[in-house]
Amino acid sequence: MKSANKHTQISLTLTIVSCVLLLPLTPSKAGEIGITKPNVILILSDDQDVALEGMTPLRQVQKLVGNEGAVFTNAYTSSPLCCPSRSSLLSGMYAHNHGTLNNSISGGCNGQHWRTKIEPHALPVLLQTDGDYETFFAGKYLNEYRGERLPPGWTEFYGLHGNSRYYNYTLRENKQNVSYTNTYLTDLLRDKALAFLKTRNRQKPFFAMIAPPAPHAPYTPAKRHRGAFANVKAVRTPNFNRVPLAQEKHWLVAAARPLPSDTIKLVDFYYQQRWEALLAVDEMVAAIVNALTDQRVLDNTYIIYTSDNGYHMGQNAQPWDKRQPYETDILVPLLIRGPTIPAGAIAPQPTLLLDLMPTILGWTGLHAHTELDGIPRLVSLKSVDEDRQVKEYRRSLLIQYWGEGNSDTYNANCPWSRHDYLSECTPEADCYCQDAWNNTYACVRQFRSMTNRLFCEFMDRENFVEAYDINEDPYQINNIGYDLLPIEHAFYSLALANLTRCAGSSCNDINI
Repeated sequence: MKSANKHTQISLTLTIVSCVLLLPLTPSKAGEIGITKPNVILILSDDQDVALEGMTPLRQVQKLVGNEGAVFTNAYTSSPLCCPSRSSLLSGMYAHNHGTLNNSISGGCNGQHWRTKIEPHALPVLLQTDGDYETFFAGKYLNEYRGERLPPGWTEFYGLHGNSRYYNYTLRENKQNVSYTNTYLTDLLRDKALAFLKTRNRQKPFFAMIAPPAPHAPYTPAKRHRGAFANVKAVRTPNFNRVPLAQEKHWLVAAARPLPSDTIKLVDFYYQQRWEALLAVDEMVAAIVNALTDQRVLDNTYIIYTSDNGYHMGQNAQPWDKRQPYETDILVPLLIRGPTIPAGAIAPQPTLLLDLMPTILGWTGLHAHTELDGIPRLVSLKSVDEDRQVKEYRRSLLIQYWGEGNSDTYNANCPWSRHDYLSECTPEADCYCQDAWNNTYACVRQFRSMTNRLFCEFMDRENFVEAYDINEDPYQINNIGYDLLPIEHAFYSLALANLTRCAGSSCNDINI
């Protein structure tokens, strides 16, 4: 009887917390007279891992956002590549629905379908038109955005032309393009954000999205931060520089050879620079929080810190990149503080970046014009009383990637044929190729009770399968894909078949 009462109390606690987290503030809680809706700031880093201690340099972010709010421990990108991931965040959709499959125009990145069908209904448009929000963007938008137009939904827009850069770049600044040579981009984004906070319309709520380049290649720290982590080395995980067996990994990863010492030294150097590049981001976040405090609106502002995808550095003898379905590449940081989120909360619920749009709409009391693939993510409390911690683990997440290799991606400086359709091959990385035409896969990331698995099917001639028990094998070394019972394999395949064509609420009805 006590157990039943205890379960009822926990369920009631979750219901109360869920309702509170989605309610808009009352006027008495608002930071400015007449403003009843909360402000939202979204900070999106680029290629920042969690699995390899990528949050370590961000002491202020952890203190001011994580410690004052919630840390999501199972947050994932649905596509481990910049443009598809950013498109999912802005649209609340999986890639097979928004149509951005890779970083190229032909792959949908800032392509016609995105511009005409998806972008006009994206998050900033809804906030601006339906919610009367002032909206601000600064930083990297989409990889193939070249400043040819002003995207809809932004009151102020400072969008980077192309991929991440730190110096020598061009921004689309509202109605004009402006080029910079020696101004460090992260610092410029900080200044643009602070200027917006100072000059914004105080009678309206605001949404600000700041997307710094760090720690994306070329991993350039600000001059003041160079050498700050000179003695740090890349994490030597159990699978660091480990060459997989043919049956353990898809052929592209299994084709690895041991990294030579010079390449390992370069991995360490890039790892250091990635950490150093994040220090300016840490300063930027602290400056923004200070500005919100000075304006007395911090208590009415949600602050989200996350990244578009993770990154690997030396795992499975792969030098550096993303694009793979492993935790290094798909697990992302997600820290959120805000008026209804208790300080020090731990949120273990499986979460996708595409959940952020419906979550923000829930905070602001708005609704999408079309059904979203994501769901609002609430916070599971971690308190002194561990019995109050409610775990919502049951969810099946879809991870998708489409390989980009073709005859045009041939690198004559590496010993491969043009007809191998390999991509991202560089002498700097010992001519290891990070991508290929058939590095195309769909995976289900399964959370259920004590089950924590990844199951992937590759769209190649071998119909290769990879599966891992993450609880038993966190570094994903032992492929159990061919050891599963036939009925287990069938259930996973069926789930993938349904997930890869799901839309809207059906995406969250598929659990195995």
